[in-house]
Amino acid sequence: MIGLTETAVNKVNEILNMQDPKPAGLRISVVGGGCSGFSYSMAFENQPNMLDKTYNFGDLRVFVDQASMLYLDGAEVDYVETLEGSGFKFNNPQVKSTCGCGSSFSA
Repeated sequence: MIGLTETAVNKVNEILNMQDPKPAGLRISVVGGGCSGFSYSMAFENQPNMLDKTYNFGDLRVFVDQASMLYLDGAEVDYVETLEGSGFKFNNPQVKSTCGCGSSFSA
């Protein structure tokens, strides 16, 4: 299971509602790359793939493919705003280490 905080859901919905045409939902995935081996990806989708797991957070639908679910199970996505900047933050118990820039991880 993957979770999104209320702050993250609100921010995704805010961005989603500005899209024309409005996508069906948000895809969260893990892709190879980065200095630690994996990185997170978030993109809007017009429809889920056949084997996707779909999560509902109110009106927001989140799609996760089976391969990514291996790395995202138990993860929570938050949206944070600090003096240094703002963005989505992944709190993932599966992560063993991260790189110095914080954008990639190993599991």
